[in-house]
Amino acid sequence: LALVNDPQRRPAPYRIAAEIRHARNADIARAVGGSELQMVLADDLISKIVVQSSRQSGLSAVYSELLDFDGCEIYALAQPLLLGMRFGDAMLSYETSTLIGLCDPSGRVRLNPPMDTPITADMRAIVIAEDDDTIKVTKPNPAHFRLSSIRAPQPAAAGPEQTLLLGWNRRGPMIARELAQYVQPGSLLTVAADTPGLEAELRALQIDGDRLHVELCSIDTAHRPSLESLDIPAYDRVIVLGYSDHMAAQSADTRTLVTLLHLRRIAEAAGRHIGVVSEMTDVRNRALSEVTRADDFVVSNKLVSLMLAQASENQHLAAIFDELLDEHGAEIYMRPIEDYVAIDAPVTFYTIAESARLRGEVAFGYSRPREGAADPRSMGGVVLNPPKSERLAYAGGDKVIV
Repeated sequence: LALVNDPQRRPAPYRIAAEIRHARNADIARAVGGSELQMVLADDLISKIVVQSSRQSGLSAVYSELLDFDGCEIYALAQPLLLGMRFGDAMLSYETSTLIGLCDPSGRVRLNPPMDTPITADMRAIVIAEDDDTIKVTKPNPAHFRLSSIRAPQPAAAGPEQTLLLGWNRRGPMIARELAQYVQPGSLLTVAADTPGLEAELRALQIDGDRLHVELCSIDTAHRPSLESLDIPAYDRVIVLGYSDHMAAQSADTRTLVTLLHLRRIAEAAGRHIGVVSEMTDVRNRALSEVTRADDFVVSNKLVSLMLAQASENQHLAAIFDELLDEHGAEIYMRPIEDYVAIDAPVTFYTIAESARLRGEVAFGYSRPREGAADPRSMGGVVLNPPKSERLAYAGGDKVIV
């Protein structure tokens, strides 16, 4: 308010990136900041990434890579060489970058638009690239496509799910409401925590529809016998939240780590894998958490900081992530590679991209974890924006990111 209404303000528009904790304040912030404001709804952002990561192991690494200045970044820029092309054809016109959407003159972002969308002179291309000077339009070589390896999509049936949420903070209600957008009728969310006033908070929780039932178990989530009483292996997935509203960051993370270590021992005793995604507050505890072997970690403070930094440089970034994280938008999925291509022979990423294009999707990376492979940035085998002509052998368990 002080910046945009200062009588002595500069004539040029500002680019203001602001963290908003409560969504109810967003409309006021928009009214004051207008087009000069890029808002980051911090709790909403983290809640959505936690839910999506719990359903797709490795997804938090994808979001971190898109936000981290050390990784691939998202650019919105004019690409005159695409003029007159359809989006689906233009998508295959980059070797070292990935076209994921379009931005119209009003600033409206459309990720993964219909493949027959014509690209006009007033549009900006939304591109994932290592750097803006690596974005080059090229003509694909037919020799890079192995069309015989492309597989037709197969429908997959979905049934009710059981999710266990260990721990609680102010993002808990958002996570419950977000989860309800994805699950099938008859699904269950069990909240296990010993936070004061939690029973009354859950009674007041309003969730649209009747797909998700929420129940409470009041236990100490850092106590192994209490955890064992929940029959954790029976759940489809486990989410661990820090008690960050009632403890200092380090204390909350310490309790989270104890819970994760117990979960690891319970999984080992049961002889099965338990899918776990955990929220961490302090990025310095990320290395310590590796020993717990959880599938995914969402480091909340780091992600919010990265989002603010990127939003201050890219005026379209907030809208792009709103689209990526909206259950009605163009979301990110990590799907089995063998659903897209046969894995009996090496294929190029051009072939994978073409298989995705035929389904109306944009492929922009893969997950290819290998035992003993160097992983200095803890990406878990996730690679975004690979060179499309690179020919690789894939195996069962590898995934394509679309």
